[in-house]
Amino acid sequence: MSKPVRIAMLGSGFVAEFYMQGLANVNGHEVVVNYSRTPKRAKAFAKRWSIAESSTDIDAVVARADIDLFIIALPNEEHLPVSLKLSAAKRHQVCTKPLARNRADARKMFDAARRAGKIHGYAETEVFSPCVVKARETIENGGIGQVLWVRSRESHSGPHSPHFWDVEKTGGGAMNDLACHCVEAARYFFGKENKIVEVMAWGANLVHHNKTKGEDNALLVLKFESGGIGHCELSWTTKGGLDLRNEIHGSEGSLFTDVTRGTPISSFTSQPAGYVIEKADIDFGWTRPLPEEAFAYGYQAEMRHFVECVRDGATPRETYEDGYIVNSILDAGYESMRKNKWVRVKY
Repeated sequence: MSKPVRIAMLGSGFVAEFYMQGLANVNGHEVVVNYSRTPKRAKAFAKRWSIAESSTDIDAVVARADIDLFIIALPNEEHLPVSLKLSAAKRHQVCTKPLARNRADARKMFDAARRAGKIHGYAETEVFSPCVVKARETIENGGIGQVLWVRSRESHSGPHSPHFWDVEKTGGGAMNDLACHCVEAARYFFGKENKIVEVMAWGANLVHHNKTKGEDNALLVLKFESGGIGHCELSWTTKGGLDLRNEIHGSEGSLFTDVTRGTPISSFTSQPAGYVIEKADIDFGWTRPLPEEAFAYGYQAEMRHFVECVRDGATPRETYEDGYIVNSILDAGYESMRKNKWVRVKY
């Protein structure tokens, strides 16, 4: 394509903001319209990001013939109906994580997108994060030998938006919200050909009894075909901002990534100093500001990748098949949580 890839941003909330930050440093695209379910948010988002048009009519946006890529940055319950509309219209689409609320919905999205014969990308930032990509390169070069055990932690003090606390709409609590990152990181480090065959999970509501019926803390253990283990720690009760870490232990060495607790700047301020980091609980005292969050988390790299895939007609390295696999693993995790035993993953 010699012309810019024309994008419709579907959503005007937290993740849509990060996608726009990521796209700000990507060449060869233009966000021409954004959709929101309310006029006020649609117009405010468009004004903030200098987008020419905004809309509250999803059918009208999907029907536009001048859009090359649709990015679904909507609440979980909207992923399935919007994705099916896009597939029916045979449009290129990218969806934020988790792909769906459960395995069955994810399968419908994957099957419809595959039948449409168009590009479908799963926007899992973790495997596009520069430090995670570098860790994978070290593994591929044989630096730590055979991967044996991966430990990942994703935690913060709780979702920013009220709808995240409603497990009927989202599909689950902290494990559903956060484990998708850890699961895909483990698959990336072990290699996707090394399937996760069995899982064990624990979850409990330890703090937010009045806000959600779901778990606000969880552990998920992944058993790979090779015998390797993935260990995922998830929490909605951790104070001090997003905690995002990985450990990869192999037969010949180990790798460690720490995006948020090992930042290149720390500060002590006696007065509020403005935005610090995602999910920060305070903006004064000792803080660890994170420069270029969209770059560090992988938003810029994944947005560039998906734009290039549309431009070149290439298959993304993260597709709805990956999202479906993650949803299948999460479903097995919730079954394990209920039954208190190891559960085979059904693909």
